[in-house]
Amino acid sequence: MYDLIIIGAGPAGITAAIYAARKRMNFMVVTKDIGGQTAWSGDIENYTGYQFITGPDLTVKFEEHMRRYNIEVRENEPAVEIKKIQDRVLVKTGKGEYEAYTAIIASGKKSKELGVPGEIEFKNRGLTYCATCDGPLFAGKDVAVIGGGNSALDAVLQLMNIARSVYVINITPSLGGDAIMREKVSSSNIVTVINNARVSVISGDKMVSGLKIMRDGKEEALSVQGVFVEVGLMPNSDFAQTIEKNELGEIKINNRNETNLPGIFAAGDVTDVTEKQIVIAAGEGSKAALGVFKYLAQHKF
Repeated sequence: MYDLIIIGAGPAGITAAIYAARKRMNFMVVTKDIGGQTAWSGDIENYTGYQFITGPDLTVKFEEHMRRYNIEVRENEPAVEIKKIQDRVLVKTGKGEYEAYTAIIASGKKSKELGVPGEIEFKNRGLTYCATCDGPLFAGKDVAVIGGGNSALDAVLQLMNIARSVYVINITPSLGGDAIMREKVSSSNIVTVINNARVSVISGDKMVSGLKIMRDGKEEALSVQGVFVEVGLMPNSDFAQTIEKNELGEIKINNRNETNLPGIFAAGDVTDVTEKQIVIAAGEGSKAALGVFKYLAQHKF
């Protein structure tokens, strides 16, 4: 029987774990992986204390800090269900069931899919959702990045140093994201931005060899050997069936990180907090852990 179970080990979950350890709580962490979206990020220039650091390097720093406290972390064990039973919280994973008096859901977000023919068939065969993970595999090749926001621009900036050419397929009239990132992308002579375009088919034989786009009512074909899908994220909240969410599937929280179920807190990108940033997720994780500490102090179990 634990005081707390933390679900997820991205910036929010890791920070919550560090705070819980310092408060000497009896707790554990269940997670699919370490780092979450941070591990997929490229260059990070806005995390306090680091003028420049890569996502993988920042993930290493996070994990090193967490491991200092000998925290019980169960990797490759994402939650599949969470529910409140009287004054206890039951968390189920694919490997077991665990009980605690409280829980923090910090399960983050996952990549959205395009939902077009060829996407499932060519996943990990030239189609990927992570430029940081798979970008080096496409050295000297022609690739396409699908999307027009910060995640897409981040992928383009990474691929500009790897690929021979990069197409950016953006469904809106102009690129979004940060101005500095847009400027860097627009100034590259190997990047071609195609606005007001939608991917209709991803094609190939054993590996991706091209895609088709719809623009101005006409279908066009592009020859590429790699496709990077960066069309946004959706919260990893499907397992939290009894917890209140908004229309986007994000878990609703108050300013103390409490959900609608007493004893269950949430933090980071899985919640309806307005901005999705690494530094904000980390701060929300600390708030949630402090909230749990107060909750435990105020209740008799």
